[in-house]
Amino acid sequence: MSDAARPVEDLRFSEALSELEAIVAALEGGQLDLEDSLARYERGVALLRGCQAKLGEAEQRVTMLMGELETGGGEE
Repeated sequence: MSDAARPVEDLRFSEALSELEAIVAALEGGQLDLEDSLARYERGVALLRGCQAKLGEAEQRVTMLMGELETGGGEE
């Protein structure tokens, strides 16, 4: 299954970002027909949202871990 066929939520951040970069390059190339451009744009929007969600989750985890360090939690 190609990355374009995989659900965004199943992709690792790096995979989604690479696919998004490829879509941007293809769209900037100006060689796609209208339908393909729209399909890739829609996929790009989904990838961007997925990347933003993954970054938000990572930020929450870091914030939680920093809080544990500050309170001394997690030490054994």
